[in-house]
Amino acid sequence: MKQLLVAVFLLAGTMCFAQSPVEFNTVKHNFGKIKKGVPATYVFHFKNIGNKPVVIEVATAECGCTTPEYPKSPIGKSKSGEIKVTYNAALSGAFTKKVNVKLAGVNEPIVLTIEGIVEDSSHSK
Repeated sequence: MKQLLVAVFLLAGTMCFAQSPVEFNTVKHNFGKIKKGVPATYVFHFKNIGNKPVVIEVATAECGCTTPEYPKSPIGKSKSGEIKVTYNAALSGAFTKKVNVKLAGVNEPIVLTIEGIVEDSSHSK
């Protein structure tokens, strides 16, 4: 019984601390101040640190104002890739937008975040 209990705790610990097979240079980008009506793009770079190819099933933004572009083909072991995220900057004011990146065979998505402040250039001095 004691061995079974130890095995369950070890398995649970392994599942809780399972690492993503990809490693991003950063998962958050602040554009600072950007001009209204001028789309802003940031490219998130990542590397496959797993022992097999990685497939991005989907990358979805939380609204239509943000567009992610991601590789559709598998990223090989030790290879790099990128996800380009563009914000349309149609509305003035501060923004924070998230993109959920779902990898095949991984339950939890990776969350990428962009933020900044859109300034209306017609109000500048």
